Amino acid sequence: MNNWKKFFTNTRIVILIVFVLLAIFAIHPTFSDDGVAIRSVIKGSAAADATPVPIESPKAGSTPTSREVLLSINNKAINSPEEYYDFVSTLTVGKTLLLKTNKNTYKLVTRAKNKTVILNETEWVNVTTEEFDNETNTTINVTNLVEVNKTEVIDLGVEDIGLSIYDAPTNNIRKGLDLEGGTRVLLSPKEEVSSEDLDLIMENIRQRLNVYGVSDVAVKSTQDFTGETYIVVEIAGASKEEVADLLAKQGKFEAKVGDLVVFKGGSDIKYVCRNAQCSGIDPRVGCREISAGEHVCSFRFSISISPEAAKKQADATRNLDVVYDGGAGSTGYLSQNITLFLDDDLVDSLRIGADLKGNAITDISISGSGNGATRQAAATDALANMKKLQTVMVTGSLPVELEIIQTDAISPVLGDKFVKNATLVGLLAILAVAVVISIRYLRVKIAIPTIIAMLSEVIILLGFASLIGWRLDLAAIAGIIIAVGTGVDDQIVIIDETLSRKGKEIGMTTSWKKRLKRAFFIIMTSYFTTVVAMLPLWWSGAGLLKGFALTTIVGVSIGVFVTRPAFAKMLEIFLEKHKDEE
Repeated sequence: MNNWKKFFTNTRIVILIVFVLLAIFAIHPTFSDDGVAIRSVIKGSAAADATPVPIESPKAGSTPTSREVLLSINNKAINSPEEYYDFVSTLTVGKTLLLKTNKNTYKLVTRAKNKTVILNETEWVNVTTEEFDNETNTTINVTNLVEVNKTEVIDLGVEDIGLSIYDAPTNNIRKGLDLEGGTRVLLSPKEEVSSEDLDLIMENIRQRLNVYGVSDVAVKSTQDFTGETYIVVEIAGASKEEVADLLAKQGKFEAKVGDLVVFKGGSDIKYVCRNAQCSGIDPRVGCREISAGEHVCSFRFSISISPEAAKKQADATRNLDVVYDGGAGSTGYLSQNITLFLDDDLVDSLRIGADLKGNAITDISISGSGNGATRQAAATDALANMKKLQTVMVTGSLPVELEIIQTDAISPVLGDKFVKNATLVGLLAILAVAVVISIRYLRVKIAIPTIIAMLSEVIILLGFASLIGWRLDLAAIAGIIIAVGTGVDDQIVIIDETLSRKGKEIGMTTSWKKRLKRAFFIIMTSYFTTVVAMLPLWWSGAGLLKGFALTTIVGVSIGVFVTRPAFAKMLEIFLEKHKDEE
């Protein structure tokens, strides 16, 4: 009983207990597996237009356990991503959904994603109209052959309600892409940038991805040994095909009449339409087959430009000639087109109606196209291209062009299996270490403080990562293993020095306290050596090994200043050491 009193009143052990409790509070473990967490909400989707309030994407930097959790749809419990996607796959157009979350109850209506397009094909049909006959003063029916455009409905299914979801977090430990799945893109500016421009680039990237509909994003800058600057973008739950091209584009959008730039993306553009009423497949052009197995679809959307940009356009068109394709009486156009460029690549060339000559018009229609093996594939590609163009027009251009150095796509399935296996193997390793130490020193009591120290180090380290929002990836887990392994080495040194009856160093017998001081001298030397060895890794690999360096440094620091002193005292208590010999 006296030993247990010493155990819970000793300062070093109390400090360890406080650190462990604070770490558990930061990790905030929960034991409910109900519902699925909302990762992001697509802007302009049915979810974003829900009532009584829109469903919102989680704020950047929010803790995992604070995220909104979807519990049920139309009173059907949703407890996994598979159940959610199975449910939404059966939805029909115009269906009313009642979504219940842990924060609110929302109502929304599903929308159609079908697109009716006009083909570049015509046919002659009989059209009957009523005409007034002046001779007989009666109305007669007259049938004429009329050339009309053919139309086609491209069935793209039910529009996504706009939620990206994943398994509800059970703690605040943020998993990196290696464990959670997603895309990591390593970008490098093609020219030297200042710190202000670097901040602007990262903020623009965050805004682009937010406008595009991706919110669970980590954007950070890093440097290597040579001083080369890199930007690391980690996007949970997104494919590299979906975002890599968007990140690499400088987004320099320009509209020219001749060689004169009349407006640019960003500040010149005040509004970009992204809803179905004023954006989508262009009904005037539609889709067409340009060769066997190759189709093209055109898109269009409307924008509003600033009065200053509209004046530039009016000045650029004031002295242009009006031409008529079909001679006098046909529709008139100006002698020069307005050409659209994205990153100096021609997107489209649009004819300018004669009525726009010299007029400062702020409402303009933008168009482009997409290709595919089928009409549906071409329509899907066109809509994806439209979405990217709309995004860069809203956010404007980057100060410099970026180059994609590396793109990694990680499967969430592999990450989930790795976490489970790593947890199991970690527990078995701790148990194996305890068994080996018990056999080596023939005292089971020695294994108890060893297990307590190892578990405490892991818990405190995970709590620290949860507190600062650090994402644990494979490199960080390797750092944890190094820290715990180093801790075992130090514990063995402490055990040997504590159990030793004679201090053979300098040929004299020493007290156990002196032997313990010698043990901590060895431990501190090892600690500083490890920290110095980790510092270069902080910048190597374009910062991708930073997680390994950080967790190793923090882990060994926790061990040296918190767990090792407590371990030494626990060992003394468990072995019922005699009083100091002085």
